[in-house]
Amino acid sequence: MKRLLLCLLSLAASLPAAESAALHAGAAAVDITPKLFPLNMPGGFSANMAEKAHDPLNSRAIVLNDGTTTLAMVVVDSLGAGPDVLDEVKAIASAKTGIPTDKMLICSTHTHSGAALNTRTKEEAAYRQLFVDGVAQSIIQAHAALQPTAFGAAAHPLSDEVFNRRWFLKPGKMPLNPFGRLDKVKMNPGTSPDVIDHPAGPTDPDITIISLQDAKRKPLALFANYSLHYVGGAPSGEMSADYFGEFARVMPSRVHADESYVAMMSNGTSGDINNIPFGTTRPPREPFEQIRLVAAKAADTAWFAQQKIAKHSKDIRLGMVQREITLKYRRPSSQDIAEAKAILAIKDKDAIEKLPRLAKNYAGSVIGAAERPEDTLTVKIQALRIGDLAVCAIPFETFVETGLDLKKRSPFPQTMVIGLANGRHGYLPTPEQHQLGGYETWLGTNVVQEDTSVILTKNLMEMMAELKAATP
Repeated sequence: MKRLLLCLLSLAASLPAAESAALHAGAAAVDITPKLFPLNMPGGFSANMAEKAHDPLNSRAIVLNDGTTTLAMVVVDSLGAGPDVLDEVKAIASAKTGIPTDKMLICSTHTHSGAALNTRTKEEAAYRQLFVDGVAQSIIQAHAALQPTAFGAAAHPLSDEVFNRRWFLKPGKMPLNPFGRLDKVKMNPGTSPDVIDHPAGPTDPDITIISLQDAKRKPLALFANYSLHYVGGAPSGEMSADYFGEFARVMPSRVHADESYVAMMSNGTSGDINNIPFGTTRPPREPFEQIRLVAAKAADTAWFAQQKIAKHSKDIRLGMVQREITLKYRRPSSQDIAEAKAILAIKDKDAIEKLPRLAKNYAGSVIGAAERPEDTLTVKIQALRIGDLAVCAIPFETFVETGLDLKKRSPFPQTMVIGLANGRHGYLPTPEQHQLGGYETWLGTNVVQEDTSVILTKNLMEMMAELKAATP
């Protein structure tokens, strides 16, 4: 009996420690602010050049490991990094960490005062390389910082900073769209009660958080998600991370964290949501003031969400699945093409001034869509499980209706839906919103088949069900 007991004790000592199978996490933030200027800030229909940065741009990452699965979640201060750039980042990070590329989620904040990611000028080429190296380093550093961690998740509403930007107007107030037709709704219609009637859709008020604590229960990192497009109002000619960066700066003070704490705010399903209070008049703001106000309120809300977490748990399991979905590109009709060519042929300045706003721009988009050599676009979508929290990742500026639908139908108690994840392929209205028209539905702003949101939702529901069944 004594010999048997010694054998059992020896066997127990040879087994991995229980803690080795518990959750580990690491977090890192890497500065990706441009070093060379001038640089174009994309997001409009004309060049918007910056001569300096008002505040830092960053890549913020968390890496999670449960002893079986390792995954990375990254938020980058960018209008929207394309899959070509992000695939390059993932390959570098995977080679250094061993994390499979299909276990990496990289999403863009959609700041409109970030830097372009192309190689048209030497400054832009230099920034593209800086971006790739910096984002990869954030994953590598977060992986190197893995330590025993406890996890919690919760949500709390901040309803007074999100507004649906698509509105029905009063009779006779709808202007012609760039194609010379009348939409049923208008984006950003102004605040005049004589013009606007009622919004064309809902909002999602919740800020959902992932909270991570170290072995001593000290704050380690926070990953937040809010369905607010961006705020804007940074100083002219200066780059900014918008409220996403300011949130990350002020959040440590809410939880009394030290300088190693990493907080990040991701963009939710905000394709039809912004920060303009239609129907009321907001007092004027100085540059960056509204960004500070929204960020402070978002940090307060994240703090309230964290107070709802009764206990952070170490004993959770991870899961992540990725699918590639092939979608059809939209094609213009023969009438659309003829009308676009007629608009582009107009050279007289007086005649051009009589055209609807942006008519030339969208005529070019119509011809571009007609001449596109590819018939299909393949996109990546992801679903993650972190304990009882599901995360859905979609590479579009996704309408809030899709996010609300996924949250409502999810098999998990809590669900976070991230837009502009692993790419940026334009706006993603629902079929119902396509019927109403408006900026987000125009050919060129939206490029894929009109039932894409239905296709992606169906797949994400299947992926969440798969995670639910596979992970106890």
